[in-house]
Amino acid sequence: MRSNSTRIALAVGGIAALVVLFAVLSGGSSNNKSSQVQVITVRNAKPVGGIKKLNYTKGDLVQFKVDSDVADEIHVHGYDFHKDVPAGGLVSFRFPAKIDGVFVIELESRGEQIAELRVKPS
Repeated sequence: MRSNSTRIALAVGGIAALVVLFAVLSGGSSNNKSSQVQVITVRNAKPVGGIKKLNYTKGDLVQFKVDSDVADEIHVHGYDFHKDVPAGGLVSFRFPAKIDGVFVIELESRGEQIAELRVKPS
């Protein structure tokens, strides 16, 4: 039989392990957006609902998808990421927020801004 102090120590250790596991799975960030994949929908070469605001803290994991009815290159300025999206297609972006500031995300060949990426300092 285990003593009460042994049981308490095991319970505290178990709780601590769960807290660490949660922090690892959530990316260690207090910003829930880092674990959510946001979707930018493009129809008739325009962002549905206007320019989407993507807000993160430096160190977060930036994740978003672009669902577009037109073919174009999606350009994340500042980070200088480029990906082609086919007409009627979907393209995904996933990268760490290493640079703080405000960055335009656009349909490159059309010069059409579809989102604004804001990364605030940690």
